[in-house]
Parts: sequence; structure tokens; C-alpha cells
Amino acid sequence: MNKNRLIVLAAVALVAAAIVAGCCTPNDILGGGLSTLPEFAYVSNENSGNLSAYTVDLTSGALAAVVGSPFAGESDPRGVAVDPSGKFLYMANAGANNVSAYTIDATSGALTPVAGSPFTAGTGPRGVAVDPSGKFVYVANETSNDISAYSITATSGALTPLAGSPFAEGEEEEQYGPRGVAVDPSGKFVYVTNHLADNVSAFSITATSGALTQIPGSPFPSGNTPFNVAVDPSGKFVYVTNHLSGDVTAYTLNAASGALTQITGSPFTSGSQPHGVVVDPSGKFVYVANHGSASVSAYSINASSGALTELAGSPFAAGNGPYGLAADPSGKFVYVANNSSGDVSAYSINATSGALTPLAGSPFAAGSGPHGVAVARPQ
Repeated sequence: MNKNRLIVLAAVALVAAAIVAGCCTPNDILGGGLSTLPEFAYVSNENSGNLSAYTVDLTSGALAAVVGSPFAGESDPRGVAVDPSGKFLYMANAGANNVSAYTIDATSGALTPVAGSPFTAGTGPRGVAVDPSGKFVYVANETSNDISAYSITATSGALTPLAGSPFAEGEEEEQYGPRGVAVDPSGKFVYVTNHLADNVSAFSITATSGALTQIPGSPFPSGNTPFNVAVDPSGKFVYVTNHLSGDVTAYTLNAASGALTQITGSPFTSGSQPHGVVVDPSGKFVYVANHGSASVSAYSINASSGALTELAGSPFAAGNGPYGLAADPSGKFVYVANNSSGDVSAYSINATSGALTPLAGSPFAAGSGPHGVAVARPQ
């Protein structure tokens, strides 16, 4: 028998045996462990009331419209989030006072409304977040001054309001104006920015029910008009964009209580009217979309203190009026929704320096008034 053929047959046998044993996939063996799972990006368009969907080129990061995109939404969609499995997408509709839910086709990225969608929220829902277990969804309702909380039906993605929902932000007579919402990686705490009160509310999550309880000391002071919030992957630090003071407040997160303490040197200067904020999956860098200066500020994170240092070359040019932004799960790319120019800026991340380089073809066309961004890699 030909020697080359023997080698090929031996390799095939090795792959088959490994798969049967359950240790890995053909790609893990023959492709060096590189993922071939498809990846998709989603952008809410607040003016056109729909959702743009894209496939992500895993090598270049370039975006290509999913067949059927844009997908119908409700009035004035804002925040958008996907569950950890990449099976479901949730979008807060500020004008319709509800939350749209979709299933994500794992092959094409196409969206199908979940039965019963949209689901009722409070008044003026803005931010939306899914907990790391994929069991609960939290929505910040700006006008009704509260947080809607839901359980997720694992099979369908449908939402059921939790007992006690919506949860109050604080004293009834005070207007907080909740906007951004984030859940820490442990799934124990929820953080909400209150842009009318210049502070951040912190809640503990009851593990069994998903119910929220205000943490002692909450709300915690921030800068002027806080808009969005992100927690780093280690669960040690929290970052908040302050829209009118043009900076980022940084906190350490007490892992036992969930309480926040401002980091020495905080707040850190950003561009004009910072809006969205994201920490890359490696936990090394923070990116902030500056709505007023059409740019993205980039920072390195001090691993010990959480302090931010602006990167060389920052801020990086974006489109007009950038709002939301997201990093892909691999940590290779960042996508920014440019609300005024109706497109999406896309960048590659330098793994060493954190610097951003615009991708070929960027910016990519979106709908009217793109606002929120989420990236999904269905499992």
C-alpha cells in the first residue's frame, strides 16, 4: 500500500477514535483547536425600528449582511444582548415599552421572533443584560424608574416576569433615570447607571429566583450623567461612562458584598459625551464610544488596581455619533454603532497593545440610527 495513503488512513482513524472518546472535534485535531463556529453581529436601529444582522468573517472580522436583514423590531429599539449560549437575542424597545426576543439560527444568523414576543417591560426601557447562567434577563426602564426582571425558558427563549418585578431603583419620589445595566461574571450582582441621579445602583441576585435586592451603600456616586456600565471578566472592576462630564468612573468590586469603591485616579478622561463601554474578553483593555467627538477611547487596565491608562493613538476615529459597542468573543474585533452616520465601524484589536485598526470595508452599512451592538457565537 502507498505510504502516503497509510499516513492519511492513520490520521483519519486517530480523528475518529478521538471523537468517539468525546475528547474533541475534528477541527480541534486537524485545525490546531481553532474554532470554526460561526459568529454574528447584531445592531439595533432606533430610528428605523429594526435590527441589522451580520455574519462575522472569523479571519478578517468583516461584516456581511445576513439574508433577511434587517429584521423587524418595535418602536425605538435601544439596548441589545445575547444569552451566553448564543441561542437567543433580547432587545429593549424604548418607544414600545417592551422587550423583543428572538431565536438565532446557529448556521445563518437569521432571527425568528420567540412565541409571545414582545414581552411587556416598564416605561422607556433602555439597557438590557443577560446573566452568565442564561437564566435571567434584566432591563433598565428609564422613565418608570425601575428594573424589569425575567426568567428565560431554556427551550424557547420566552420571558416570564420574576416575582417582585419590576424592582425599584430607590426612593419613589426621586427620579433616577436608569439607563445602562450589567451583570457581573459570577452572576451574583447587577449594576445600573442612573443618569438623572449621577450614581450607580447595585443589587444582589437571589440565585434561585433571580430576584434583586439593593446592596448596602447603594447607590454609589459616579460622574455627571452616567450612561453605561461594564464589568471586567475577572469580576474585580466596574467601569461607567459619564456622558456630560466626559470621563469614566472606575470602581473595585467587592466579591463578597458587591459594593463598589472608586479606584485611585478615577474618573479617567475620555472623549466628548462618552456613551457605550466594553471590556475586551482578555480583561486587558477598555473601549469607550465617544458620541460627541466621533471616536473610541482605548485604555489598558492595571491588573492590580483596575486603573486606566489611555493607549498610544487613542482616541481612534469612528463614524458620526457613536453609541453602543461590543467586542467579539475571541477578543480580536470591536464593533461600534454610529448613530448619526447610520453605519458600524469595525476594528481589529492588537493583542499586545490594545490599539485599534479599522478593518477593510469599514464602516459597514446599518439601518437608521444604529444604537446597540451585540455579538453572538452560537454553541
